[in-house]
Amino acid sequence: MVLASPRAYMLLSTAAAVATIVLKTLAWRLTGSVGLLSDAMESGVNLVAALGAIWALTLAAKPADRSHPYGHFKAEYFSSGLESVLIVVAALAILHTAIGRLQQPQPLEQLGIGLVISLLATALNGLVAWVLLKASRRFDSITLRADAHHLLTDVWTSIGVVLGIGLVKLTGLTILDPLIAIAVALNIVVTGWKLFHETASGLLDRSLSDPEQQVLEDLLASCETDEIQFHALRTRVAGSRRFVSFHVLVPGHWSVQAGHDLCDQLEHKVAATLTRTHVFTHLEPIEDPKAWEDQGFRWEQG
Repeated sequence: MVLASPRAYMLLSTAAAVATIVLKTLAWRLTGSVGLLSDAMESGVNLVAALGAIWALTLAAKPADRSHPYGHFKAEYFSSGLESVLIVVAALAILHTAIGRLQQPQPLEQLGIGLVISLLATALNGLVAWVLLKASRRFDSITLRADAHHLLTDVWTSIGVVLGIGLVKLTGLTILDPLIAIAVALNIVVTGWKLFHETASGLLDRSLSDPEQQVLEDLLASCETDEIQFHALRTRVAGSRRFVSFHVLVPGHWSVQAGHDLCDQLEHKVAATLTRTHVFTHLEPIEDPKAWEDQGFRWEQG
């Protein structure tokens, strides 16, 4: 399945979330399993997160304007941040319900049909997660990636719940049901923490990944000569976009046109090598000592 935009994929995720909520809620009502209830609650988180993601992707797609000259790409982090918070809230609700069931165990009913319905919902989530993961690499979108990993976590959670309830049916130990729900909740908390950490890194203007940084450094090194040098390389990531800046040092006797042409070539090379990258260069005379001192941020130089 190939759709035109990240937003279209999130609409698909929203439809899948509604379908899985209906299926898992039905499975819970038939069986009375708190494990299946925890699974249904996580699907509710998926729905809210998908709606938030649609809003964030719509905002991120807006072109740059006077108030936001670098674009609105960081809006994607609002979606992943919301999802991480909702995941933790869902986990706490599951823990509360499961602890109550530990204190007052209840027999489970109609396990066969309940498990079949849950497995159907799990298969749907797995398919959508696979589609979103492929799309996230295509669009380099943290929003799609976050939603895909959340759905994959939901898939493994559901498989664990189904296996656990199967054991309840075989052994008659109803205490396994709330214990499974507690394990599900703890797993969800780990997922939420990882997602929150990735979101925080993005909001703090993290640099390119190490492999991408190495590709960039190798590219610039291949362009260096006795007359052409580079320094003050800085990178940052904002949603699906990358920003790269560096100083270009050339002989002071070069004409403005020659320096401009070199910078223009370098910017195009970097942009062609790293997709969705905005490149900024600063030209300096290579023989000027001040140019070599100018490698830090302006406000760091007293």
